[in-house]
Amino acid sequence: MSAALDQLCQDMLTAARKAGAEAADAVATRGTSVSVDVRGGTLEQAERAEGTDIGLRVLMGRRQAVVSASDIKPDTLAAMAERAVAMAREAPEDPHAGLADPDQLCAEWDLAALEMTDPTPEPEAQALERDALAAEAAALSVEGVTQVQGAGAAYGANEFWMAATNGFSGGFGRTRRSTSCVAISGTGTGMQRDYDGDSRVFQSDLRDASDIGRSAGERAVAMHGARRPATGRYPVLFDERISSSLISHLLSAINGVNVARRSSWLLDAVGETVLPDHLSLVEDPRLPRLPGSRPFDGEGLPTRARRIVDRGVLTGWTLDLASARKLGLVSTGNAARGTSAPPSPSTWNVELTPGTQSRDDLLCDMGTGLLVTSMIGSTINPNTGDYSRGASGFWVENGQVAYPVNECTIAGNLRDMLRRIVPADDARPWLSHRVPSLLVEGMTLAGT
Repeated sequence: MSAALDQLCQDMLTAARKAGAEAADAVATRGTSVSVDVRGGTLEQAERAEGTDIGLRVLMGRRQAVVSASDIKPDTLAAMAERAVAMAREAPEDPHAGLADPDQLCAEWDLAALEMTDPTPEPEAQALERDALAAEAAALSVEGVTQVQGAGAAYGANEFWMAATNGFSGGFGRTRRSTSCVAISGTGTGMQRDYDGDSRVFQSDLRDASDIGRSAGERAVAMHGARRPATGRYPVLFDERISSSLISHLLSAINGVNVARRSSWLLDAVGETVLPDHLSLVEDPRLPRLPGSRPFDGEGLPTRARRIVDRGVLTGWTLDLASARKLGLVSTGNAARGTSAPPSPSTWNVELTPGTQSRDDLLCDMGTGLLVTSMIGSTINPNTGDYSRGASGFWVENGQVAYPVNECTIAGNLRDMLRRIVPADDARPWLSHRVPSLLVEGMTLAGT
């Protein structure tokens, strides 16, 4: 971790004190990103970006203000601090704003154990271009693919440092390497599109580019000739590619900000059954090589593993310091922090208990219904959990895929849906949300 970011945060804190701040915290980030896109066998776009961003939060009693900049000159730091203090003096009082107490702070951590950064050198742009071209060529080699909308490869490396007047100072780095491809089958109004992609912390873990392109092509061809399914009540199997969206709705409902605002369909549900009694939802921010791992949260509190749902029962909310204070509780160490806003609750590295059956086994069990592989739009009532989304995928009859479908809507109520889910065993272990394919019985399907 660069000592320059550490010093930059300390310089912001010094400027804040000189400007009259009673307390403050500072964030500095530095990032490098390289991306390459190809189309038609030639380079379409290549971008490289480098930059440093800084953010300063000052507190005057229970009033706070946040300012940010991408200029790190001393004059800019002084002006930021003066502006932030002036804003804080005029801000409405928030009785829940404030830094962590010193005894709450993360005192030590082992970054090496988390494997958040790949020591392999940054790839040359030519290497990224080769991956993108290989993905495109593989997609075009699939019979039935008429064109490739785009193929790309990218790399990013970021550093983060945070310091505060309560004595905390710490940071970490993170790397990401990715390849993606979007393929199209058919022509005119009969065109169908699908994709595949992969993103990893370590470059050596990344799937082969040709495999990604071939998969995108096969998926696009499989959707050729899609039509609208029948209307009625049917079981719906959410493919692993999109099943985590159901769990994301649950995570949003237990976010401390939404709970404190009383805008949650799981309000007052702690201690109640929200999933089948054999399933748990576990968060662990300290797993190696996962994109959500971190040793401390955006307020300097240690992260820790916790059971969000334990054998079907909701155990509590996802909290930062402010939302915890509003609810009369204790932070769960889930504050996320950027440069331009105060901390807010977030979750990292969650895993739903896997099932014992494969996705094909669940298809057999469902008999007749819908396999959803893609969704668009979203109408979720945050207070009731009423759910409605556009979907496409495959119609299933007698446990076998019969034909592709699109232009349909699936609807239900999240509270009822989640209590009926049946998981498969196909979750990808390298994702931050590890959720397998999920079967939900008795959903309303609007098609023809």
